Amino acid sequence: MGLIDAQNEEMDSESSVLLLSAATNPTIPSQKIPNDSFHFAYIIYFTMGLGFLLPWNAFITAVDYFSYLYPDASVDRIFAVSYMLVGLVFLLIIVYYAHKSDAYVRINVGLVLFVVSLLVIPVMDAVYIKGRVGLYDGFYVTVGAVSLSGVADALVQGGLIGSAGELPERYMQAVVAGTAGSGVLVSFLRILTKSVYAQDASGLRKSSNLYFAVGIVILVICVIFHNVAHKLPVIRYYTQLKIQAVNLEKEERGLTESVWRSTLMDTVGRVKWYGFGVLIIYVVTLSIFPGYITEDVHSEVLKDWYPIFLITGYNVFDLVGKSLTAVYMLENAKVAIGGCIARLLFFPLFLGCLHGPKFFRTEIPVTVLTCLLGLTNGYLTSVLMILAPKVVPLQHAEVAGIVMVLFMVVGLAIGSILSWFWVI
Repeated sequence: MGLIDAQNEEMDSESSVLLLSAATNPTIPSQKIPNDSFHFAYIIYFTMGLGFLLPWNAFITAVDYFSYLYPDASVDRIFAVSYMLVGLVFLLIIVYYAHKSDAYVRINVGLVLFVVSLLVIPVMDAVYIKGRVGLYDGFYVTVGAVSLSGVADALVQGGLIGSAGELPERYMQAVVAGTAGSGVLVSFLRILTKSVYAQDASGLRKSSNLYFAVGIVILVICVIFHNVAHKLPVIRYYTQLKIQAVNLEKEERGLTESVWRSTLMDTVGRVKWYGFGVLIIYVVTLSIFPGYITEDVHSEVLKDWYPIFLITGYNVFDLVGKSLTAVYMLENAKVAIGGCIARLLFFPLFLGCLHGPKFFRTEIPVTVLTCLLGLTNGYLTSVLMILAPKVVPLQHAEVAGIVMVLFMVVGLAIGSILSWFWVI
């Protein structure tokens, strides 16, 4: 509870600023900002952050199941390229038409598509795959489901990050921490399901089906939470702030496409260095994780548990990093961006784990580096995603959030392509 209390103090500080503005700007409500009762809004945004990244984590963490069914496919690398490139294309469309669409609707549609994509795996196993190996038509359908998740990700992530950007910092921190919580949940769920069932073909099939079923239930909960969130007094307050700011701008500048394009370019200009930092973060991360982790390093002791433990280690430390901003927030963007560039050092270090001295090729160095990769990914992402929407006017905060997601997805797409260079 200490972290949440600290965040409430931060919100109180922001509230003072808003109330001061209300005295001089009639477009800003002067009433007292509602409390986030029982921290319910924070919990909703954390859960939503957990939910929208859950399908991606589900697909890549079930690598043992998919690698068993399709032994000749580079599963996680193909999944990464499919998910990221499709998500990038749809996110570009969303950025351009954000002013003509409603984030509330986009998020609902995206969550439904997530549920459909996860349903594909257990349904296909029941009616077609039935545990048989080498039915590559099933693999192509699976890649299609992964691509559908990429579409859903563009709809949900763009809308959610955008809407969180209009709120106090604690809600963006909740979303970002939720994305890391998704990885941790999926990893531990995978370990649990893999432990409960026998380590044979039948057990692998049953554990994976249970694993995807739990993911579907969590996404249904996210649908419910999302449709409750906009009714909460604290969220309605900030929504009204945004509406009034937008209406004022409409009166002053009009609604022409040229004005919108000018606004969009101005927003991109304001957040470009924050976006560059996020782009570099995910170029480095996706170049290494999950492809390198699941396919290039091996353990004679841990066998097929090794990639699952490595993915879990990464996800746990990613969560730690994204939660640290609730304790200490780095306000200097230049230092944060410098840290993003410094992460390029992970390339020679992980290369050493493949071709370096014998000790460097053992489980301990790989595990330590994987955890550091997650920790730095989490903290620097959280810092930049929190700072960026605050450098633009409130009515443009949603667009700033979507632009930051666009930079992130570009980095993810580039990183997923670069991940193939480990096998060249």
